[in-house]
Amino acid sequence: MEHRGLGWPRLPRLLELLAALAVQAVRTSAVAAASPDLCLWPMPLSVQTTPRVLHLSPDNFFFSHSSTSKAGPSCSLLQEAFRRYYDYIFGFYKWHHGSADLRVGVELQQLQVSVILDPECDTFPKISSDESYTLLVKGPVASLTANRVWGVLRGLETFSQLIYQDFYGTFTVNESNIVDSPRFPHRGILIDTSRHFLSVKSIFKTLDAMAFNKFNVLHWHIVDDQSFPYQSVTFPGLSKKGSYSSSHVYTPNDVRMVIEYARLRGIRIVPEFDSPGHTQSWGEGQKDLLTPCYNGKEPSGAFGPINPIWNTTYSFLSKFFKEISTVFPDEFIHLGGDEVDFDCWASNPEIQDFMRDKGFGRNFKKLESFYMQAVLDMISAINKNSIVWQEVFDDASKLMPGTVIQVWKVEDYTQEQSKVTEAGFPVILSAPWYLDWISYGQDWKRYYAVDPLNFEGSQEQKKLVIGGEACLWGEYVDATNLTPRLWPRASAVGERLWSHKDVRSLEDAYRRLTIHRCRMLRRGIAAEPVFTGYCDHEDRM
Repeated sequence: MEHRGLGWPRLPRLLELLAALAVQAVRTSAVAAASPDLCLWPMPLSVQTTPRVLHLSPDNFFFSHSSTSKAGPSCSLLQEAFRRYYDYIFGFYKWHHGSADLRVGVELQQLQVSVILDPECDTFPKISSDESYTLLVKGPVASLTANRVWGVLRGLETFSQLIYQDFYGTFTVNESNIVDSPRFPHRGILIDTSRHFLSVKSIFKTLDAMAFNKFNVLHWHIVDDQSFPYQSVTFPGLSKKGSYSSSHVYTPNDVRMVIEYARLRGIRIVPEFDSPGHTQSWGEGQKDLLTPCYNGKEPSGAFGPINPIWNTTYSFLSKFFKEISTVFPDEFIHLGGDEVDFDCWASNPEIQDFMRDKGFGRNFKKLESFYMQAVLDMISAINKNSIVWQEVFDDASKLMPGTVIQVWKVEDYTQEQSKVTEAGFPVILSAPWYLDWISYGQDWKRYYAVDPLNFEGSQEQKKLVIGGEACLWGEYVDATNLTPRLWPRASAVGERLWSHKDVRSLEDAYRRLTIHRCRMLRRGIAAEPVFTGYCDHEDRM
């Protein structure tokens, strides 16, 4: 018999209400614990999450290949990535606490990966590599779909960031649907291994952190005035006499390991061999390469930039860059070309005569352009493309179409971008992102506020901005402070280069970056604090 009026509801209905409230409470606590849905860094292009949660058991969860995927267990790049990301998700807490109990609820048992096109498992990433992916997280099987393995790598990073531990210690993820791709194809970090030698181990650590922040280019400024640590097979004397010591060199095997370690993380290695300036260490092991400086009519005993008038210079450089083109698989070589001191050239009587014969007068920028043009032609002849610092463009060198100009001078850098792109050349921006310039406070906010396309120019010009780089020069940086000085400050640059231009909220970025920094700490990256506070995992150590 049905009860009417203001009496108590029927018992079954009361139980339904209580059950609904309990479910809502669980959902609410899960959302709060998740700090939702969104502690992702960098923020993906499109993210949809629900309060519905799935639980993961370290003993039951695994990564798998879809039956329709063009990549399978023979793809060692993906197999290695599966191993890494299993450890990133579960390893820290298993190491410190053992496995957490799985609570009652829907279990997420696997992430199934599908590569749609030729997977490129055994190739190297390039500027045109497709890093897009789609991630659908639903139980019991989530799916990650990408055109190439490079998109899978980025999607695995996002998936790992979605997983958190709830109040009971259970590994948990909210149902999610993410569609993602990068805003710019070139997202780089510059390291300097000449001013201070950086061990291969510290470079590996940097590559790990880069993958966590979806960077895809390591700009390796490998040699400079101070030392020449690159061990050349063709010219072994360069490192034998130009390095700090026999221990401070990168052997051919070291270089191969760095390139492969980077490849497995979808990261390109772009080497820089800067000339004609910044080459004092070159002269230690290569006789008659540098320009003899003069006091009046007599040699002073000092040497300046590479001598641009001798045929032996170009013979040496041609052989050297041919070796570099075979050692480094990337299609780009960075040729430098910045900060050339003309005083030594101006003092040298042979160069003075050469200048007169060429009709250069006293315009040493023309001599520099003469040199750079010859080197650019060499690089083209070995089927590589060139990147140069902005002075090469500013000094009116005749550049090959497609030569990439890296804008680094902070003064009027937006005007420089306008000029370079108006001339039809691609641009890498680094002027506002020199991380070696340190200051008290949260300077990441300044890096975050930059928009690489904030300059006057047409849409066609803005399409020529291929990305940017955070640069960490090494005068005051070695392996002891490389990681904390880079991270999480470089993370701000990473999001600016990956995420949509409208992702700009400093308040939201601060919340996510604080959590992301803690995540990097759990993964072994000694990232410095964003501001005051602590990381949740410190309570569980």
